[in-house]
Amino acid sequence: MTRADAAPNWSFRADEAARSVTRLFGQRLFFLPGTHIGAILRPSGRLKNLSRPWHYWWQAHYLDCLVDAGRRELGSPGHPGAKFDGENRPSAGRLASRLVTGIRLRNFLTVVNDYYDDMAWLALATLRLDRLAEDSRKRTGRERNAKVLQSLALQFDAASTDDLGGGTFWSKKRDFKNTPATAPVALYYARTGNGAKAQALLEWLDARLYAPEQGLYRDGLRISGTGEAVLEETIYTYNQGPVLGALLELGGEANLERAAALVDAVARSLTQPAPLLGRSAAVLRCEGTGDGGLFTGILVRYLALAALNEGLPAETRATATTLVNDTAQALWEGRRILPAHDRLARGGSHLVFSNRTELPARRSYPEGAAVELSTQLQAWMILEAAASIAQAHAP
Repeated sequence: MTRADAAPNWSFRADEAARSVTRLFGQRLFFLPGTHIGAILRPSGRLKNLSRPWHYWWQAHYLDCLVDAGRRELGSPGHPGAKFDGENRPSAGRLASRLVTGIRLRNFLTVVNDYYDDMAWLALATLRLDRLAEDSRKRTGRERNAKVLQSLALQFDAASTDDLGGGTFWSKKRDFKNTPATAPVALYYARTGNGAKAQALLEWLDARLYAPEQGLYRDGLRISGTGEAVLEETIYTYNQGPVLGALLELGGEANLERAAALVDAVARSLTQPAPLLGRSAAVLRCEGTGDGGLFTGILVRYLALAALNEGLPAETRATATTLVNDTAQALWEGRRILPAHDRLARGGSHLVFSNRTELPARRSYPEGAAVELSTQLQAWMILEAAASIAQAHAP
């Protein structure tokens, strides 16, 4: 086998992304020991970053990425694990635990906020963190995790009502029920043994927000001033991800058929050519910066679960695998290696990833440009997804 033909070492690449993101954006919250938080923008000073608007849900996905790295640190039979950032630095699991503490403190001593989708993402990530702690035989933080999950579950119960026939409200204004809140709440219910609640939410999504001509889920239903339901028809990449995850988690013939159809629809409608790969391929489109900088990463996380689900047809699993791996490869090919003099390299970070799969980072983030946490988490998340597939197939 030639070097060009060798399979990519996705675990190595995911570690590279993990090191770059944690070293560039990770910091203590107000210099408090035992805390961790992700800065929103670099280059920027610590205190300046803490004065920026609070992006609760970015931190939730930062937590999810750390859990991904923590799972790889556990290793697998025949493949011993190792800390992603060396033996002299905290493990991913330790940083993740500190991050939960940091989120709670930064959110004014609570994990409750005004947006149910934000809280759903944190609940999903905290649930995964707790299972990582269980598998690692670590007891630290588990009592706190249980309290976080109990508090958030009460919020989901209050937000999932019969208004508009079902679904979950997006915010405490209670004037919008949408896929971004309903789908991750359904996934949380599915993962915590509340299958009936999860299924009811999925059925509502299918009845009210599914676009059959595209095979994808639209954004939501807004309650107008006159009490009428107004359809928000925009289709976002990330909304498809947690729907797919909930369908896979619940299983059963009907759900798996819908999951397979959703993977096919994603491949058909949410991809674009991949000039960075130098071959005929389609990669998932990205949706910009800011909050949109996370959207495609979220979809890829759940496509990786589809790639490994034996209940799906082999062709569907192959499609999901190709989407994950080609999208990850495009971001890897487009990475920018930071020179030592670059301000972004001061903390030990040495890679910046593009916020677009069709452009290299030297164009989307040229030297001197400010880099947002969301877009770098997205690239890390996608590389972790590819690593999870490779690890599952490792001999």
